Amino acid sequence: MAPLAKSVLWVDDEAELLESHRLFLTDKGYRVQMARNAADALELLRQHAFDILLLDEQMPGMRGIAMVREARELAPSMPVVMVTKSEEDSTLREALGQDITEYLVKPVTPRQVQAILTRILEGPRIRSQALARRFVERFRELEAVRLKDLDWRGWTERYAELVQWEIELTAAGEAGLLTSLRALVPAMHRDFAAFIADGYPRWVHELDGDRPPLSVDVVSEFLLPVLAEHRAVVFIVVDCLRLDQWKVLEPIIAQAFEIDTAHYFSLLPTATPYARNALFSGLFPAEIAERFPDWWGAGEDESLNQHERDLLVEQLRALRGDTPVRYHKITSAGDSDELERHLATSIAADGVSAFVFNFVDLLTHGRSESAILYEVARDEEAFRQLTEQWFRRSALWSVLREAARRGLPVLLTSDHGSIHCNTPATVYAKKDATSNLRYKMGEDLRAERAEHALVFSDPDQLRLPPQAPRVNTALATGDCFFVYPTKLREYQQRYRGSFLHGGVSAEEMILPLAFLTPRR
Repeated sequence: MAPLAKSVLWVDDEAELLESHRLFLTDKGYRVQMARNAADALELLRQHAFDILLLDEQMPGMRGIAMVREARELAPSMPVVMVTKSEEDSTLREALGQDITEYLVKPVTPRQVQAILTRILEGPRIRSQALARRFVERFRELEAVRLKDLDWRGWTERYAELVQWEIELTAAGEAGLLTSLRALVPAMHRDFAAFIADGYPRWVHELDGDRPPLSVDVVSEFLLPVLAEHRAVVFIVVDCLRLDQWKVLEPIIAQAFEIDTAHYFSLLPTATPYARNALFSGLFPAEIAERFPDWWGAGEDESLNQHERDLLVEQLRALRGDTPVRYHKITSAGDSDELERHLATSIAADGVSAFVFNFVDLLTHGRSESAILYEVARDEEAFRQLTEQWFRRSALWSVLREAARRGLPVLLTSDHGSIHCNTPATVYAKKDATSNLRYKMGEDLRAERAEHALVFSDPDQLRLPPQAPRVNTALATGDCFFVYPTKLREYQQRYRGSFLHGGVSAEEMILPLAFLTPRR
């Protein structure tokens, strides 16, 4: 069945002069209804639905601007194009103030009007069709890639491309193509785990070899060069921010900054005590435990990130001498309010102003405990939307705008990502095993199925602190989460569909690292 012709209401007191335009648009498939004044046009709007309104501003009786207000009450979502002789700035500003979709100055040609109608009424469909064609062509190539042949650069490009397709196809409502795209994910998870099992132990021991930037390199390789060129730098770590979440924040941040994005790999386990301490210290967990035993401690995970500022100060001192450091950790609404109240003094005029924002991580963990959050952030798309809504009203966005206002560069990154987990993986361990769902350490620890976890018997393979004999480290792969055979049903019901971290996946390990330069 052919699509229905788009209906156009064109209001102009010189309608007879536009007859050639009407005939041209009719020949192109539009149904065009003419009206000579606002009163007649409003009556037509009461009787019929139109797809778009073309409107002259200067007409006898009611002005075009005044008609827009009444037309909005009858058809709130109808696009309005102002077609007028007036070139005055005041008219343009007044029209834009009424949320006019487009503004054209007479004389206009029929082809110009057609172009505007096509862009407004058919643009989304045309763009969606073009996107679908591009994806179908690229999908064949994506399927043909041998993932086992990829190096770390290839994996970074592969994952970043899949994330971009996911976002674009979701926005276009291409559910069928999204299904095809997501069919590539299981193979990605499987081969990425094999890639990490082979490469990661080599990366952390052969630091001069061909390897990706790791958590320990962020300050030395990315922050330090910026600090060498600028008196002051803002350094922001958004806990648990995934690459796809960064992608939806990027257009908002681009309003105030030029953005240059790189990527790095999180340390293992992809959990805050290990990855973020490594980021701030420039040291592997085993080195932190050896050099700063009082800061690393032997308590629960939550107690292991209390010395991030101290670790950053020590790393900067080793790299470039004493450097002023101002550090803020925002973990609650109260912290955000306090930061907003003292925004002007939160960013130092020299040195490094470091901020850690924990909201995304809190949301990730809270989702597993709250039925409301679980429903609101049901999948990756909803999680991205929720992250975007938070960001627009967050203290993080306030800090960025303040940095832009003061002309200060910003380095923004994450410490680890998270993955949407749907596959329970049974593990066997003694009672002293750690409780994490994506990584565990315990005596004689093993997974029921080898493909569900990478198991390391020697902590030095991961450059983790020494452990007792027979203690293994198990890292979940793909979208698995660990369950005990005695609590299988309980864990499945509670954690299936959760966003978790600590294991081995591109979603957790390949992270954005954005250098933001304030726009002039």
